Amino acid sequence: MKIGILASESSWYYRDIARAALSQGHSCERLDFARMVARTPSAAAATTIIPAESIAQLLQSLPQPEWPGSTGQGLPQHPSSPAAAQGIFVPTAHIDPMDVILVRTMPPGSLEQVVFRMDLLARLEANGTKVVNSPKSLECAVDKFLTTDRLHAAGLPVPETIVCEHEEDAMSAFFALGEDVVVKPLFGSEGRGIVRVSDPDLAHRTFRTLMRLDSVLYLQRFINHGGFDVRILVLGNQVLGGMKRRSPGDFRTNVARAAIAEPHSPTPLEMEFALKATAITGALIAGIDLLYDEAGRCYVIEVNAVPGWQAFGRVTGIDVAMNLIQELEKG
Repeated sequence: MKIGILASESSWYYRDIARAALSQGHSCERLDFARMVARTPSAAAATTIIPAESIAQLLQSLPQPEWPGSTGQGLPQHPSSPAAAQGIFVPTAHIDPMDVILVRTMPPGSLEQVVFRMDLLARLEANGTKVVNSPKSLECAVDKFLTTDRLHAAGLPVPETIVCEHEEDAMSAFFALGEDVVVKPLFGSEGRGIVRVSDPDLAHRTFRTLMRLDSVLYLQRFINHGGFDVRILVLGNQVLGGMKRRSPGDFRTNVARAAIAEPHSPTPLEMEFALKATAITGALIAGIDLLYDEAGRCYVIEVNAVPGWQAFGRVTGIDVAMNLIQELEKG
């Protein structure tokens, strides 16, 4: 397989997946959302996504015509020259298509950028490239409101949640949820931007600030979870394993926020919830976060379609990257 991995240059996950893929005889290439180029129509009679590195390599192989002001070597000097136009419309017949695109990053961006990136992934999938996770599953999982609503509709227990845009509606929600809420960004991961609010004055200031920033106000009733949660990792309709994350000094239990990871054997109920939640989003690989309240009730908090597994692999001994490559080999 030829595998493209959308990841940052310093990504540990890119290196881990590349290690596993290369050991199985596959090739890997790191890709960057900001450097992806779409061409329509293409030589393949469909939209072609071209990594920027491939464009540079192809340009170097093209004959460089002489024109007034050119150096006769390398890339054109004038952006309006015929050769510059030739550089934009690169012949795609020389590009070997990727068999699989693995999404390991969802960088922030403007609405236009986010929509364009998702469009790129959708076109790749439509043209026969396997995208993991699929654009539809990413769109669902990255949107906390959409995920929570679908989980609830499927009968899974979720914390009581109210989502709005106006500070007055948020204040009403604050009181309706018992004056102790967790406020989350609609898009985000690793606990970034999540705050607990249990004071009316602070709630008013928080909601007013978020409204002025044109943010959606996503409020959940705070669940006293004893400082721990459970992460279940699912791959290909199978539970790979679980871990418990403890954070004695913070209600946020993300390992990225210094929580302590411990081995955990998932219970039958946890596995049932995790498999059902993953199926709802349509993800091939997902991390499901579960919380228990003081009465022992289990809630599904989040479905992460770009799940981290560095801490998970360390405490469980499971080689997630190798398992992922082997799952992809099934076709």
